[in-house]
Amino acid sequence: MSLDQKSFQTALLTTGEAIETLLDGVLAEFPLTGETARPSNLLAAMRHGALGGGKRLRPFLLAESARLCGADAQAALLAGAALELVHCYSLVHDDLPAMDNDDLRRGRPTVHKVYDDALAILAGDSLLTLAFDVMARPSIHPDASVRLDLVMGLARASGIGGMAGGQALDLEAEGRYSETKAPLSLKADEIRQLQAMKTGALLLFAVEAGGVLGQAPAATRKALTDYGRAIGAAFQIADDILDVEADTATLGKSAGKDSEQGKGTLVALLGLDQAKAERDRLARTALEALAGFGAEADMLRAIARFIVQRSH
Repeated sequence: MSLDQKSFQTALLTTGEAIETLLDGVLAEFPLTGETARPSNLLAAMRHGALGGGKRLRPFLLAESARLCGADAQAALLAGAALELVHCYSLVHDDLPAMDNDDLRRGRPTVHKVYDDALAILAGDSLLTLAFDVMARPSIHPDASVRLDLVMGLARASGIGGMAGGQALDLEAEGRYSETKAPLSLKADEIRQLQAMKTGALLLFAVEAGGVLGQAPAATRKALTDYGRAIGAAFQIADDILDVEADTATLGKSAGKDSEQGKGTLVALLGLDQAKAERDRLARTALEALAGFGAEADMLRAIARFIVQRSH
């Protein structure tokens, strides 16, 4: 029997609240050992970018994957908080005028609008580096080699071969670096690669990190990887569909920006109907990857369905 919607939403909310509490704690005003001081303006900008909003889907994925693999629940939440710090840094930087130039995020003014561009850049930098501070802490796992695997995995998912590299490809696709400044005509496989890096890499890491924390066997990790790749791709297509179909009030950020900026998306290339069909196919692929598990994987199955059905 599949998980009912109320139970899923309760679990998502409960994990989100736990992550909020952990983020509030790691973004406290008191400096840690090795830190000299925490400038109040920078800390305020970091807290604005990280607290008070968002579904916390990435830490939820990490926590549920870790639970499936028998990992410690509190350690998984802390690892999820580290991952969420990376995600929040990326949003702060994505919203900057030099990037996507957004004034609204999660229904609130973006960090650079509340403060300024310079402080937003520093806030993003500081959220990113704090993420690795948190992920390296002994409370994540007593085995240093496990923590090292998590730190390396997060670095690779976040950097040139992952999220940051995907963002660079996205800017290139907008035509920023061509002589004509016209958007490039990307093929479907090029769009899929871009999106696998820009969005999919962190979602895939969230799932794989659960297997690392639980020191799961190879077959379990392979199933989680297949699941993570599929939901990462489905998530981005669903996001692109929402950019076309939803309004700004519903999204909590500016709607319709993809088409305005000439972004390469499967929605633009294939049309809404075919894009929805691919989104649904990927969700089925994610569910098939979990076929070897019983009811203990029902929350991960519910996440795959949520990604397809979400309205914001």
